[in-house]
Amino acid sequence: MKFVAIGLRGIPNVMGGIETHCQELYSHWLEEDSSLDITVIGRSPYIGPEKTYKGIKVKPIWSLKSKLFETILHTFLSVFYAKFNLRADVVHLHAIGPALYTPLARLLGMKVIVTHHGADYNRQKWSPFAKWLLRLGESFAVKWAHKVIVVGNSLTNELKRKYPTQASKIEYIPNGVSISTEIPDEFDSERLLAELTITSNKYILFVGRLVPEKGVSDLITAFNKLQIEHKLLILGTTDHQDEYYNSLINRESSNVIFAGFRNGDALKTLYKHASLFVLPSYHEGLPIVLLEAIGHDLPVVVSDITPNTDVGLPEQCYFMVGDINSLSSKLNASDFSNYKVDREIYKTQFDWSNIAKKTLQEIKRVYS
Repeated sequence: MKFVAIGLRGIPNVMGGIETHCQELYSHWLEEDSSLDITVIGRSPYIGPEKTYKGIKVKPIWSLKSKLFETILHTFLSVFYAKFNLRADVVHLHAIGPALYTPLARLLGMKVIVTHHGADYNRQKWSPFAKWLLRLGESFAVKWAHKVIVVGNSLTNELKRKYPTQASKIEYIPNGVSISTEIPDEFDSERLLAELTITSNKYILFVGRLVPEKGVSDLITAFNKLQIEHKLLILGTTDHQDEYYNSLINRESSNVIFAGFRNGDALKTLYKHASLFVLPSYHEGLPIVLLEAIGHDLPVVVSDITPNTDVGLPEQCYFMVGDINSLSSKLNASDFSNYKVDREIYKTQFDWSNIAKKTLQEIKRVYS
């Protein structure tokens, strides 16, 4: 089976939830079945030259770096490349934007799997026309794909109600977490903390893309209302530096620190030494960064949007999305341990190994 993944920026270590999802998922597939032929088609500005990562072929295809046209143009080119250059048997389209090309991929004779990573038409950045296109992509996925995998439980149920005649091919399979908290001795954690002017267990952590729907502006406002000894560390960046991104960066101070995109041992270190993880999002699919924070045994405070409540945290870990006073009150707690959860429960529920096996079974069922 020649399998090709389309719709992501690329792997390895490219910022984004879908990118992390694919990096973990396909790595676990090859651990399960080394005979698989897997290619990830990525976007040239993000991944550099062609490479192999843990047995996964990573093929860069030219792409504009444009917020409006990048995904739609790159996916169009990638579908044809998958068919005529890679001779793909199965294509895996990630997200409902790329899913606009589900009928095209089927017309070209390939089996099509779509993973629905979230209701992207709810993102603040999109125009009414773009939101209409995303809804159309969702519709095409459900009507034309051989299988639709949805990472959110509530969204799965919503789609089944909306498309009852297609409900049998819509399946909930969540994102996972595969946590290795071990940091090699040669990695200088103390130096990293010193460079960022932070102290162990004296900073609040955010990890994510710096776009409006992540609620980072709310977080900074809520944090700045406080008189506490903690600092706020913001990890992440954006693909397209716009007015919103610049407005965030301009709010940097001695207590609000922007540290850019971090991965590997640096990211593990910054999870390990944080005192609290906060995710104030207005929109998510199923947030991998939240699962990572839980896996690192961090107390967590998150907005009460449905994708976050689907994770099933204790009530005290949630605040009303957009309510800055409520968030500020949570951050002002004298003891963050009230926001800790039993990580073993969540590591079992969202174990990447089991999730990958289940997903691979569905793929092989479609191919057979």
